[in-house]
Amino acid sequence: MKEKGLNTNQLKMIAMSAMTVDHLAWVLFPDYPTEWWIIVLHIIGRLAAPIFWFFITEGYHYTHNLKKYAGRLLIFAIVGHFAYNFAFGIPFIPFQTSVFDQTSVLWALFWGLMALMINDNEKMKQWQKTILIFGITVITFCSDWSCIAVLAILHIGANRGNFRKQMTGMMFWILAYAIVYAVFINPIYGVIQLFVALVIPLLKAYNGERGKFHGMKWCFYIYYPAHLIICGLIRVTLYGNVGVMIGG
Repeated sequence: MKEKGLNTNQLKMIAMSAMTVDHLAWVLFPDYPTEWWIIVLHIIGRLAAPIFWFFITEGYHYTHNLKKYAGRLLIFAIVGHFAYNFAFGIPFIPFQTSVFDQTSVLWALFWGLMALMINDNEKMKQWQKTILIFGITVITFCSDWSCIAVLAILHIGANRGNFRKQMTGMMFWILAYAIVYAVFINPIYGVIQLFVALVIPLLKAYNGERGKFHGMKWCFYIYYPAHLIICGLIRVTLYGNVGVMIGG
């Protein structure tokens, strides 16, 4: 008998749906509006990123070929950069407008995987690992969810098997991100980041099964840039070639 709960495919579908709601909200209602129903849309969007972080660590644990997994993430991080920046009116060449939000979360997901590999490398000394992971946080600071995504992935992966510790550490990094967001970008939207906590019951319900559909990873890799291109077309149609969030 199959275990009760949510399988990988179901959780990824939740994440993709939440991500789509969040991204559409950005292009339809730009410049950090504070109407309650728009805030709710962005709160729904907080479910997406932590599910993807969680499954980076699961993929790292289960994959038979880390090089192929990493290579696939890197390729789609490059593709995702152009799709993400087009969606929200962010220049393709980074740092022309800001240090924040200059590329997609896929950049952080790729480097989060690298951080897991470095952390588990028994041939490296601890000081070497620390320097390399610090370097990773620097080069991912400019991505969506910043280096917090890398640090959350690293903590979740390092504490696999201890769900409470995984989630406690993840929320610690989310709190740090919320504070930075509130101080440097927008205080209300900084508070919104804390609603990531709503994902904890969903991840708790994960039953360890993949689901019947075996092509979900490719579905995500195709859907991610495709839905962002659609968002970009909506943005240009409604507002012209202008940015709709920080970074643009």
